[in-house]
Amino acid sequence: MHITQGYLIPRQLRENGLRSSELSFTDGALRKISRDYTREAGVRNLEREVGRICRKMVTRIAEGDAKPVRVTMRDVHKFLGRPRYFPETALRTQLPGVATGLGVTIAGGDLMFFEVTKMPGNKGFTITGQLGDVMKESAQAALSYVRAKAEELGIPEDVFDTTDIHLHVPAGAVPKDGPSGGVTIATALASLLTGRQVRDDVGMTGEITLRGQVLPVGGIKEKVLAAHRAGLKVVILPKQNEKDLDDVIGEVRKSLEFVLAEQVDDVFEAALVVA
Repeated sequence: MHITQGYLIPRQLRENGLRSSELSFTDGALRKISRDYTREAGVRNLEREVGRICRKMVTRIAEGDAKPVRVTMRDVHKFLGRPRYFPETALRTQLPGVATGLGVTIAGGDLMFFEVTKMPGNKGFTITGQLGDVMKESAQAALSYVRAKAEELGIPEDVFDTTDIHLHVPAGAVPKDGPSGGVTIATALASLLTGRQVRDDVGMTGEITLRGQVLPVGGIKEKVLAAHRAGLKVVILPKQNEKDLDDVIGEVRKSLEFVLAEQVDDVFEAALVVA
């Protein structure tokens, strides 16, 4: 936002023959453009979008409308059309079997949706979404843990003998790996097999062991920022990552509730809707 206000906007105003008195942007507008229209690691596309708005302002002036414009959050869609990116959490988690994980990409932290479904079969477990070996192993560990806890979770004893389960992580063209999806996969499985939805305002990360421990993972700052950006209210983290919250700015920490989990049961309690 500061780069855009201090450098990109002045350059685009000059290149399009505009004065700063003719066109300006609020900080909120710039946040909306970066979150809903560009969402990238750098600022190249952000500058392009600012340039698009400048050119539309030039057209207005050429048509005789020389009234100064201050672009606000509400005005962005008038210049750039529909947002290209939008929060999907509430839509995705309407049915049991979908949990929201927090991951790290080249563009920083982002949400990852883990979806599981079941069908008549015989103990089959299919994994898709271009997952790496480490994440596949996490998925197997999560399934084993849920099977071991079936009675406690209220899952029928024979469901695994008569059911095939399919785990998919959307954005199949994007490779994904690492152990931090373990608790999210376990939560999605528990949600599917118990019929309990996952809360749509919760994001989570953490490695899982067969004994149900939640182990620390990396990228906590980026993941928390992704949750904040997406409008989530609760973030579930491994207890051992508590110290990493010191790297997160106070404004973001205050806006979120953190559940520091030591066991997967802590995750289920915080993430699953009460039946």
